[in-house]
Amino acid sequence: MSSAASHIPVLMNEVLAALKPANGEVYIDGTFGAGGYTAHILQAADCCVIGLDRDPNVAPHVDAIRGEFGVRFTFVEAEFSKLDKVTNGELVDGIVLDIGVSSMQLDQDKRGFSFMRDGPLDMRMAGNASDAGASAYDAIKHLSRNDLQQIFKAYGEERRARRCADFIVRAREDAPIETTLQLANVLAQALGSGGKRHPATKVFQALRIFVNDELGELVRALLAAERILKPGGRLVVVSFHSLEDRIVKAFLRKRSGEVRGGSRHLPPQSASEEYGDNAPSFTLPKRSGVAPKEAELAANPRARSARLRCGVRTDAPIWPSEVEDMLPRVPDLDNLRKLSS
Repeated sequence: MSSAASHIPVLMNEVLAALKPANGEVYIDGTFGAGGYTAHILQAADCCVIGLDRDPNVAPHVDAIRGEFGVRFTFVEAEFSKLDKVTNGELVDGIVLDIGVSSMQLDQDKRGFSFMRDGPLDMRMAGNASDAGASAYDAIKHLSRNDLQQIFKAYGEERRARRCADFIVRAREDAPIETTLQLANVLAQALGSGGKRHPATKVFQALRIFVNDELGELVRALLAAERILKPGGRLVVVSFHSLEDRIVKAFLRKRSGEVRGGSRHLPPQSASEEYGDNAPSFTLPKRSGVAPKEAELAANPRARSARLRCGVRTDAPIWPSEVEDMLPRVPDLDNLRKLSS
């Protein structure tokens, strides 16, 4: 078994149960990482998997999977939001997405994802190549106090977002904030060091989500999945944060035709009244999310916040959607790229 196959990702058994790999089918692993999901899918059936990842550091894992499974595995270096661009127009039988930063990325000092390891303040999942876009350092250096506050509040759900932004702006006036520990120390000064969580946790999360446009990527991937799945095809998403899980839950519940909301002072709305002429494009095998079992949590504490959601594609047409309608309002990442170029 390859090293990638021996790495068991979060909720692996539950992912396989939802995806139902079968002989002759084609699946997309939109967040390849160390190749754990891909390897187990390929072992479960005589099927094919197309893996996507924008992180160039996954190359050794790609080689390992390719060496073990040969032509049944194809890899494309691309964002998972482009999963509908990699099959030459052919529809697929299933898609799996594991949303968020991987252990492989957290454990590398030079990537700058962790406040527990000193390294450059980077956080770009695509690496530090010249065309990889703006980094967390660029955000801390260039964005205004109000912009930083907005990002920390929307993407980190940090209650004291303004205080964090104030301390960062004052600190960068004295000297550039260039490393992870420099930023972590500023945030410790702003918020204090008490409590179970490190004071930098939510701000680091917010910067990572912003720099990598993670929620925009997720929404575009969900819309792409709707376009590329066959009728009966399965979409399986594992998320690790409430922001991501809310987006997935809202997308699947709306696309399944569930009627929610409306005024309690008015008669209940029918599906046609709330959703117009759009027939449900997904059905939900299970309405609620699936959480890890106690045994998995004991073996892997990082799994504690994971949630799995699944939808099965119907034969209904895709729904018209705008990505922006599904996202929190934050500063424009393209403007930061211009400032940092």
